[in-house]
Amino acid sequence: MWQELRTELHPKGLEIVTVALDTGGPDAVRKHVERANPEHPSLIDSAHRLDELLGIVNVPSAVWIDEDGMIVRGPETAFSGPSPSGVGYQPPTELPADAPPKMREAFELVQRLKVPKGYAEAVRDWADKSEASRFALPPEEVLARSRPRSPETAEAAAAFELGQHLWREGYGDDAVKWFRRAHELQPDNWTYKRQAWSLVDRRQGPTDVYDGDWLTDVKKIGPENYYEPVPELED
Repeated sequence: MWQELRTELHPKGLEIVTVALDTGGPDAVRKHVERANPEHPSLIDSAHRLDELLGIVNVPSAVWIDEDGMIVRGPETAFSGPSPSGVGYQPPTELPADAPPKMREAFELVQRLKVPKGYAEAVRDWADKSEASRFALPPEEVLARSRPRSPETAEAAAAFELGQHLWREGYGDDAVKWFRRAHELQPDNWTYKRQAWSLVDRRQGPTDVYDGDWLTDVKKIGPENYYEPVPELED
């Protein structure tokens, strides 16, 4: 859907760039990018710099930046189409009869995720009307909605970066300590959690390495609370 939206909006001067956040780098995401076969720029952030600089805590998220380089909307839940994908893949319409119980439970939970509707329409409105769009926020509102950087959040970012460094250098066991520390300091940061879980199990399922996993943690907070609402798109 992002591809179709980009094709539609590009003649109007609006460019869409997608970025994969994955410490594993190109090898971890190449097959997904190749399957999507995008015509727009599709980048890989193997250091999670966007998380650190912009305050992204879950995916998919989007940031609107105007032609002057000003942020018009900060990171927020952004689905271009109607089907949510809370575990890193497009959920099938049905599961095979022999699907294991955990897979079936995850499938049912994904169907209950509450995601903002009409995001693509909001982007189109901004492309058509620029700063006159009701979805374009003034700078003071962008700042008001920005996530505060508490000492705990800053320390979590440092712990996560140290964990990434150790993992990339081949010290996976040592990295776990710092990933776990990042989770403790900023428990609502799903990018930190999902990255660490996926380095152990690409499905982000239960392991003896971490206390949580995607299914358990989403059930704990409730699927309706997994994605933050977008105020202008609330029902």
